[in-house]
Formats: sequence, C-alpha cells, structure tokens
Amino acid sequence: MSAQPRVRAPRARTARTALVAVVALPLLLTACGYGSKAPADKGGPEAVGGKKTDGLDQVKVGYFGNVTHATPLVGLRKNGEIPRELGGTKVSTQVFNAGPAAIEALNAKAVDMTWVGPSPAVNGYAKSGGKNLKIVSGATSGGASLVVNPDKIKSLKDLKGKRIATPQLGNTQDVALLNYLAEKGHKVSPETGKGEVSVLRQDNKEIPTTFQQGGIDGAWVPEPTASNLVAKGGKVLLNEKKLWKDGKFVTTNLVVRQDFLKKHPDVVEAVVRGSVRANAWINDHPDEAKKHINSALERDAGKRLPQPVLDSAFKDIEVTDDPLAATLKQEAAHGVTSGLQKKADLKGIYDLSILNRVLKGEGRPAVEDAGLGGSR
Repeated sequence: MSAQPRVRAPRARTARTALVAVVALPLLLTACGYGSKAPADKGGPEAVGGKKTDGLDQVKVGYFGNVTHATPLVGLRKNGEIPRELGGTKVSTQVFNAGPAAIEALNAKAVDMTWVGPSPAVNGYAKSGGKNLKIVSGATSGGASLVVNPDKIKSLKDLKGKRIATPQLGNTQDVALLNYLAEKGHKVSPETGKGEVSVLRQDNKEIPTTFQQGGIDGAWVPEPTASNLVAKGGKVLLNEKKLWKDGKFVTTNLVVRQDFLKKHPDVVEAVVRGSVRANAWINDHPDEAKKHINSALERDAGKRLPQPVLDSAFKDIEVTDDPLAATLKQEAAHGVTSGLQKKADLKGIYDLSILNRVLKGEGRPAVEDAGLGGSR
C-alpha cells in the first residue's frame, strides 16, 4: 500500500438531542487472526524505564488480535508509543476473542482499559447503570462488509432464502445485518436467526472454511475476515461504509474503568497520548505499520495474514482518534431495529477531556461527544 497522508481526526458534528440508545442480549465482537518479512514483536510491550507514571507499577490493558485493533497492535509493540509514554510503568496485556469477555474482565478489574467495539461498550455501560466504564478515545472506523458467493447471490435482491453468517449472536456485525434485513422488509428471528434469510452465527476464523465448503452463501464480517473470504473466491456485495454518511462509523474505541480513571488519570492520559501518536505513526507509515500488525497477529492469534489479505484489510479501515460519537448513537438505534436490543440512556458514556487535551497539545482540533459526555 502506498504511503498515505496523515489523517487528522475530523471534528464531529454538533451534538444533537441525545440519547436514547441500546442494550441487549449478550453482545459479542469476535476477533480473529489468519495467517512479508516483519519485525519480531514476539515479546510484546516492555516498560521503557524511568519514572513510573502516577507511581503505578503496571497498567493492565486488553485488545483483540484483529486488524481493526491496529492502534494497540502497533502502539503496544516493544518500545512502541504507548510504553514510551508510560515510562517505568509496565504494560500487562490480555488478548480477547469477544467483546463481552473484555467488558467482563474490565468489570472484574482484570484489565484497567481495553480496546473494544461499540456494541459491547454500549451493553456494558447500560447494564451497569452507567457506572462501569467511559469511552476515552477512538481507534478505528470501517472495516466490515457483506461478502457473498457470486454464483449464488448476484445482487442484494437475492438474499431471500440464503444463508448469511455473522461472527456472533448480537455482535456489531450481527446487529448491522439484522438491521439491514429489517429495513429491507425481511422477517428474521433475531435470537434464532431463522426466517426469510437464515442468519448463522460462527466464529470469524471458522467462517472462511464454512464458506468454501458451501455451508453458507455469504457473511457480514469485519476485517480481516472479509478480505480473507474475497481471497477464497467471495465478492464484496456491500461494504458497510456505503450505509454511512461520509463512509465513517465507529468500529473500535478505547474504554477505561471509571474507578481507574478517577484514581490514575495520568496513566490514562499516557495511554491516550501514546495511542494518538501511534495512530499518527500508522497513518504516516502504513507499510511499516502493516508489518507490525502482522507480526502482532502471529504472536497473538497464531497465524500471519497473507500479504494480499493484509493489504486489503488495512486499506478498508481508517485509523482515527475521533470516537465518532454520533455514529455510536446510530449503531445503538440499529440494535433496537434489529430486535436484539432495548433502548437505554447512554448519557455520560464518553469522557473525551483527556483526549482533547492531548489533541490540543499535538496542535490538533478537538472532537465531540454528540451530547453523550458528562455524567448522568
């Protein structure tokens, strides 16, 4: 992939009336890894040394082994931007395969901060009555598509009677597919997936095999699964970007436990600053970033991505500091339309004060919370 200009975090649209969004059945965001000479990031992050931030020995962070988690995959590498900002405070990492597991770990204080998708963050916040977490920064936008067998599905009008997979019941792509089908008038049971279109829930890493064996006709999946399906003969029937204004929608956010944020704001700021600088580095050095991503995927998911799959997956995401708060509200509303989720008050889910302070220090414009900041 050729070098790209540095992407500045866009200023979000002015906040509108806010707020009613979503809560649901367990919302799962399953990660995956598949398998270019790359840097050896085998050991993961190490403390750079020097003064401990806020006097803390270690900060426990979580993320997924997924291209849509490019920020931690690159920023947490040995001597990466995040460890450098933390100085003598060690980073302890945990790799998750599903969003609810990450939120459960956050609630249990097994991790202090984690990168996670919008649906688990919304679900976790709503179920705790707004007391467990805060979204403090964005990470990525985009990176999800409906990929189909072109011999079986020629157009979006051909979905009736077909079998379409998603990574997990209630995960972000599952909600997106169910919402899309509902808007097109297809009747599908959100819980069982049975109906005019059959929705099958499978782990990301199993979907390509099922696709090749003919067990499914298509799948609405994140990157790199979408690109892996294309490499196996699939065709992108609908890139989810087509459904969003300017092609932007939140895919990954950084969330932190509220009690940890209160006790250790300097640590949170160090991680956010490292994330902002990692994102800038990724956008300025895409080819080098891909090498670090693939090395991290090999370490965390056990297999590297073939270069064409990695190139395609990386091209489909946008690394951004902006959490795209307005789209979180819209995604939450999709959960209600899908039949999986109930309305919930998301007021206070964002605290972007640290992010905006960091952005100001970098000479960058502030981002907005779409009226979902502050406290309840």
